[in-house]
Amino acid sequence: MARTSPAPARRRVAVVGTGAVVGGGHLPALRAHADRADLVAAVDVDADRLAAFRELAGADVAGYTSMAAMLDAERPDLVLIGTPPSLHRDQTVAALKAGAWVLCEKPLCLSLAAYDDIAAAEEASGAYASVVFQHRYGSGAVHARDLIARGELGAPLVAHCQTTWHRDTAYYAVPWRGRWATEGGGPTMGHGIHQYDLLLHLLGPWEEVRAMAARLVHDTESEDVSTALVRFANGALATVVNSVLSPDEVSRVRVDCADATVELTHLYGHRNDDWVYTPAPHVAPDRAAAWRAPAADVPSSHTAQLGALLDAYDRGVRPPGSGTEARATLEFAAALYKAAFTGRPVRAGEIGPGDPYYAAMHGDHPEWAPKERA
Repeated sequence: MARTSPAPARRRVAVVGTGAVVGGGHLPALRAHADRADLVAAVDVDADRLAAFRELAGADVAGYTSMAAMLDAERPDLVLIGTPPSLHRDQTVAALKAGAWVLCEKPLCLSLAAYDDIAAAEEASGAYASVVFQHRYGSGAVHARDLIARGELGAPLVAHCQTTWHRDTAYYAVPWRGRWATEGGGPTMGHGIHQYDLLLHLLGPWEEVRAMAARLVHDTESEDVSTALVRFANGALATVVNSVLSPDEVSRVRVDCADATVELTHLYGHRNDDWVYTPAPHVAPDRAAAWRAPAADVPSSHTAQLGALLDAYDRGVRPPGSGTEARATLEFAAALYKAAFTGRPVRAGEIGPGDPYYAAMHGDHPEWAPKERA
């Protein structure tokens, strides 16, 4: 549903949380879109961190230690949220109730129930909440999705999605990491979600998930590795691996279609050259040449996603990375956990109110619920 408003050409923007992801991702994005976005305020409960951010961002950025006070005083058009995951739901709802659009770091919230609370707040306010899935927005990803959607590569058949990263004991010494109540899960929620979101973006709706998960190294409530087998609505079959145990770190998405293999290999971000197209033997060279990367090379980044959101704001329409798109990715995470912990396949749409995996990713499973790791 389109929503129009006489909003100013430059949006008043506030950031909530001023840590590394905001300073290293959102602040450069705001500077790149300075003609359309004006950073007016920053919020952080840590006064020293807030002061350091304001020195970096500019003295004219107002500082607050309370989000409520900021929303009341500044009335921003857009709020960028970069706080720990357990705060995302309440902060997103507060911003929506104040009439602001939201761009929130992943995960947008920690359960499907919380996501539906956000959706209700959207409906009541007329504003929208998007989640940061910046890998969708690089020109290489846009090009690959277009080729697959138009059938230029033939029918998708087999896919692989790999997030094999490494995190040490010091990483999990941060109190909110590795705990269901504060992070929502392990690498399935906090690391691999970027890659399998891109996989879903390329291949469309999924139908069924079978999975495994384990704690092999880290003393955490949640898993440190998970694997899944996925069937998509278009018939394609895929494997998904999410790990923080892998010394040789890589992020990879590969889709084998009837006429070509398209493969992306990177770590934390991609450019056009990271995408490789390998034609099947029967494909004519001139057809394969048409698959080459677009002339413009837009890296996957907060900058690219913020631009897409501002475009949607200008048109008064729902931004990409929100609504049913964002919910499908969170539902996939919940389904992976349910399949792994119950040992049963999980179908799209089966996790709803009354299902324990609707309320929490651990599903109150006796071997995985927080109380078992006290």
